[in-house]
Amino acid sequence: MHRLRKEVRFVRNKTWIGTAGVVLAIAAGLLLFPRNHGPGRTAEPPVPQSSPLAAARESHYKELTVRQDMEATERLGRMQSIRDARQFAIRVSRSQTASAKPDQALLGYLREHPELAGAAWIAGPGGKDRTAGTAVSGMQSSGDAHWKSARSAVLGGQSYSSPAFSVNGHAYFIIGEPSPARKGQGVIALVSASAVQEVERHQRRNLRLIPFPAEGRYRTESVLPNTTKDITVRKGEDNGNASHYSVDEVVVKFRKPLQPKELLRLRKDLDLTVVRQTRQTYVFRSRKHRAEPLMEYFKKFDPVYVEPHYLYLTNELDGETDPQPIVPNDTLYSRYQWNLPQIDTEQGWNVNRGSQVIVAVVDTGVQSDHPDLQGKLVPGVNIVDSSKPPEDDVGHGTHVAGIIAAQINNHEGVAGLTWYTKIMPVKALDSSGAGSTYSVAEGVIWAADHGANVINMSLGNYAQAQFLHDAIRYANNKGVLVVAASGNDNTDRPGYPAAYPEVVAVSATDPGGGKAEYSNFGDYIDVAAPGTSIASTYPGSRYASLSGTSMASPHVAALASLIRGANPQLSNAEVANVLRSTAVDLGDKGKDKYYGYGQIDIRNALRSVGGQASSLQMYPDQVRRELESIGIR
Repeated sequence: MHRLRKEVRFVRNKTWIGTAGVVLAIAAGLLLFPRNHGPGRTAEPPVPQSSPLAAARESHYKELTVRQDMEATERLGRMQSIRDARQFAIRVSRSQTASAKPDQALLGYLREHPELAGAAWIAGPGGKDRTAGTAVSGMQSSGDAHWKSARSAVLGGQSYSSPAFSVNGHAYFIIGEPSPARKGQGVIALVSASAVQEVERHQRRNLRLIPFPAEGRYRTESVLPNTTKDITVRKGEDNGNASHYSVDEVVVKFRKPLQPKELLRLRKDLDLTVVRQTRQTYVFRSRKHRAEPLMEYFKKFDPVYVEPHYLYLTNELDGETDPQPIVPNDTLYSRYQWNLPQIDTEQGWNVNRGSQVIVAVVDTGVQSDHPDLQGKLVPGVNIVDSSKPPEDDVGHGTHVAGIIAAQINNHEGVAGLTWYTKIMPVKALDSSGAGSTYSVAEGVIWAADHGANVINMSLGNYAQAQFLHDAIRYANNKGVLVVAASGNDNTDRPGYPAAYPEVVAVSATDPGGGKAEYSNFGDYIDVAAPGTSIASTYPGSRYASLSGTSMASPHVAALASLIRGANPQLSNAEVANVLRSTAVDLGDKGKDKYYGYGQIDIRNALRSVGGQASSLQMYPDQVRRELESIGIR
């Protein structure tokens, strides 16, 4: 039973916010939770995009969003850690064997919860405390004030939770939980808060607050979209006008595959290696030529197209009487998952809970043994390194997967949007969170060939890549619906793959129902979905809060899987039409460039396709619960 739980209450830390804290908190409330415009209402006119005021406001909003995500992640981790410590204290109290051998019990506790840096069992007055973990022993011997406070609270039968603090550059907090059965006994745990720093790094990149990182295995150049004209990206906001490509690689689609002799001549003349090949499309890399002269050279072959090898980055009613909404018992749901009720998920589940439709998550991979994703994954693929499984080394893909399919009603973590949908992890982005268009295209083709019904791509950039477009058309022709995030630069420049006509393009809303300040927009947007401060699964068996259109897109992919489950006969165009026609209109009346046709609505969509709830809905509640408890649904 692993879990996340980490974070630091940075708002309360004077190194973060001093006397300005109250002002910043109020500003966060105004910017992150704007007035809900409601159906058919007119959105407030945006500040002109090119103005310094617009750039400053966007940057400020994004900084507040990152801070909000960090604070929410800390709260998620702290809440889970306290619950786990309480369960451990109960388990030890009830087990004579465990209480007689506290050292073994503590070691088991640490193994179950890798986020713990150490733990101690307080044996009560006159007893001998037991510890596990060198960090705890050091704090105990040094007389750390937080440790003393935790021990004193446990001895007095009280719970304790310290503020976050730093040791050798690493953030931690301490919690203490008393035994409910043995007075003066209990557990103290030292919990790592590393997830907060991970979320900060991830979100500053995901929301484009920093320039594209020149890390990973790519040598990159920043250029104007769909050109090789160099520009300099100095600030995060410059990303909105840039694309990125590998300086020594090109993608060429020939009329037919090359013969071995032709390849040999190319290798000799240009010092080329073939990085990838799919049918007649090749990725070439040269040790002595840059992309521009390579593209010029290949034009004499009369190819279907030749283009730079671009990189993509992660991107994040009626009058009837309704039945009682279905409110999951997942521990973090009611307090943190504002997004599901906002799109009428709880009422939608009364109509249909879906079936075993497969959603491919083309992303950074997925943690295969996350406790909240058990039984929800089907075999996937690692495009980046075919010798390894598609494990997540960034966090983005696991978070996206949890939004779609985290287990529901398992008294654990968060609830996904779907009860039975399966996730196919397709790792096309590397450990830097970037991946070539060729890798993404390969992932799309692989998913389409291996049984995916829906593909989610929470990634993109501003360059059109014809091979990726080929791959999307291939998937679309096989009946696979493709959903993609619009991007996080607050620009109306079309982002790809979202702007391809075969793709359902998604913008992001915030808890107030307005456009998220970071969300890209434009005439190509189909629908909007919640994207700000979304709680979901995270690597290390943890949970985190992230923001971005990357988080909005999987809401739509999940709904598409529910629609597919309710009516498998619908075509891609028909599923997309259901998404659009049942959305709740926001902003200007009708379709607009900020919300498309509006924010998705789970209940409206499932009602429109005549979905049926579960076959168990015909049974009384008590009988249904008993059947569900033994795996019948």
